[in-house]
Order: sequence, then C-alpha cells, then structure tokens
Amino acid sequence: MTLSRNTLVLLVAMLVLGLGAVSYALYQEKKQPEGVEISVGKNGLSIKEK
Repeated sequence: MTLSRNTLVLLVAMLVLGLGAVSYALYQEKKQPEGVEISVGKNGLSIKEK
C-alpha cells in the first residue's frame, strides 16, 4: 500500500508542477513587452513607446 500511496503523491506533484508551468507560459505570452517598438512599413519607419 505504501508504494501506491507514494505513486499517487508523485502523480499529484507532477500535475501541480505541470499546471504551474502551463500557467507561467500563458502569463508570459499575454504579458505586453516593455520598451520601444520599431516597425518598418510602406509608410516608412514607425517608433512607438510601450
């Protein structure tokens, strides 16, 4: 019974870590970059402060 309990604890820990990793990745993707955005288009050079 100890082996199955340890396996269950390991599985739950892996799920929590996986959820944390996915949450952090989504947070980084949604976060707006800071600084200056420089674009070159058909109207010329454009610089925007973020």
